[in-house]
Amino acid sequence: MTTARRLAAALTAILAAALAGPAPAGAADRVTFGTNWVAQPEHGGFYQAVADGTYARYGLDVTIVPGGPQVNNRMMLSAGRLDFYMGGNLIQAFSALEQDIPTLVVAAMFQKEPQVMLAHPDQGFERFEDLRGATLFLSKQTVASTFQWMKSEWGFRDEQVKPYAFSVAPFLADRRSAQQGYVTSEPFAIEKTGGVRPKVFLLADYGFDTYSTTIETRREIVDRNPDLVRRFVEASIVGWYNYLYGDNARGNAAIKAANPDITDDLIAYSVRAMKEYGIVDSGDALDKGIGAMTQERIASFYGRMVKAGVVRPGLDIRRAYTLQFVNAGVGRELRRP
Repeated sequence: MTTARRLAAALTAILAAALAGPAPAGAADRVTFGTNWVAQPEHGGFYQAVADGTYARYGLDVTIVPGGPQVNNRMMLSAGRLDFYMGGNLIQAFSALEQDIPTLVVAAMFQKEPQVMLAHPDQGFERFEDLRGATLFLSKQTVASTFQWMKSEWGFRDEQVKPYAFSVAPFLADRRSAQQGYVTSEPFAIEKTGGVRPKVFLLADYGFDTYSTTIETRREIVDRNPDLVRRFVEASIVGWYNYLYGDNARGNAAIKAANPDITDDLIAYSVRAMKEYGIVDSGDALDKGIGAMTQERIASFYGRMVKAGVVRPGLDIRRAYTLQFVNAGVGRELRRP
């Protein structure tokens, strides 16, 4: 074989290897991934990546450890019992930084947090600021975080608040009220239970600009094994594209196996809502791919939380995250209209 032919053959082999996918040779690396709640469609991309073999193709043997009311998977990550954790929003990451907990965010699967305020129709609640005239059913956790932003930027008042016990009954009984929820679930529950299609105010559309459904790990894992982190992040991203735009039957079956209380109707509603409101695939993700994060966006949200008194000023927030595993456009070819 001539030198030119050998070079052509080598280039062809390199190209073929690149197109064949990222699966490394040898035994799969075992990974434990803890979520922050029981299995549900909002976790769909992760379950999809297990069920359709995406993690396996990236050389990973992933076990998902569901969260729940009696499970603290965030603590399990810090204690070294989990390799990765599905965080809520960036407030938790800032809090970890305040407490010098050695974790950091390596990706954000949701460009918009799905938190909403829900109001009764035909009560004059046409704009978000109109809710300043409503009774607000909010949990203690929401009062300590999101509501502080609602006060600092939108002029809401403490006297509006009544306790939210994770039941829609008080909201349905008071037509001049609004309640917290997630766009992927509570509107469905309210319509199914009370026959009311609520007004939906997605807080992300009014300036609550946190990322959500983050992937967190410990700094020592990033330092010691960045390739493992890269593979987990990229496979999770592909899982989310497949869950939203491909055949998600296997992912949904895995969710129902882990949480038998979930229904097909709720799953279908949640997936539609994630698409309609751009929860996963919008903003920077359209160009940089699902999982995208930017320094500017994180700094913006940190500033809002400092102003609201939720986190303290002066933190070096660059220690709370890294961009080295995102923004490369992984999986964008899987997007469908």
